[in-house]
Amino acid sequence: MFQGRNFLKEIDFTKAELEYLIDFSIHLKDLKKRGIPHQYLKGQNIALLFEKTSTRTRAAFTVATNDLGAAPEFLGANDIQLGKKESVEDTAKVLGSMFDGIEFRGFSQETVEDLGKYAGVPVWNGLTDAWHPTQMIADFMTLKEEFGDLEGKKLVYLGDGRNNVANSLLITGAILGVSITIATPELLFPEKELIELANQYGKTSGAVIEITTNPALAVKDADALYTDVWVSMGEEVTFEERVNLLKPYQINKDLTDRIENKWIFMHCLPAFHDIDTVYGKDVAQKFGIQEMEVTDEVFRSPQARQFQQAENRMHTIKAIMAATNGNLFIPKFK
Repeated sequence: MFQGRNFLKEIDFTKAELEYLIDFSIHLKDLKKRGIPHQYLKGQNIALLFEKTSTRTRAAFTVATNDLGAAPEFLGANDIQLGKKESVEDTAKVLGSMFDGIEFRGFSQETVEDLGKYAGVPVWNGLTDAWHPTQMIADFMTLKEEFGDLEGKKLVYLGDGRNNVANSLLITGAILGVSITIATPELLFPEKELIELANQYGKTSGAVIEITTNPALAVKDADALYTDVWVSMGEEVTFEERVNLLKPYQINKDLTDRIENKWIFMHCLPAFHDIDTVYGKDVAQKFGIQEMEVTDEVFRSPQARQFQQAENRMHTIKAIMAATNGNLFIPKFK
């Protein structure tokens, strides 16, 4: 069912398959906490291809690979020539002949799809401009750990509504039966085709999909609030315009006070909630802003789960790698 498959985007998997990966991640997290070995990939070699810089994704894939008994090999932007001096097809065939699995974090979804097409070994998408599927398994794992169940829950995403995280939340939530509200300026609405696809999944799962420009109404009955950086990698030239556009969508206490039930805060990190970074100080100096997508008060609140969410990246990546390349016995789902 999973063996030998790529993990490139959420829509390649059924609800039952995604639920299995979430539950398997929770199981592997328990094994890790109890110090029980689980070397399902012992003897394998894993290539980690990074066009984009990374902290959590690189650390998660490296630790997951080691825990599974395999050897990771990091290849950064200066080490790979995808589409430059060597075609993606040729690179995929070469690496596939040497490695047992390939992770890719970069810009183009087409690149990771071509790697998956030609490598002959499982390829895992660590992030592209279109999708962020490994992040999603961690996110919905965190929700399940917190609430015990996923169906019927409501997650509200505030910020840039057409980036890879928003796209993935919209579709993954719709598949799993989690209602998703995207609160964003009309200029940053998700693509119409994605909204239609999410609504199609929602008809089966019961998830309610809503796209709105009104953050106050969006959060009223939320179980989880989620945000991401306002300016993604490669979009820095639009910084001032984007910040001014998204200021009304900042997650702050005035907004969270509108929530009438128990809720948690989520963020895929890094978060610009203070000026304790070079980047934060630079932003404060240029634009007079000390907090961006989330205030420091909310970021450090009892509801904050972003560090649990970050840890879960490693457990879920481990589950994805083991399920697709570990020759596990997994009964067929009905």
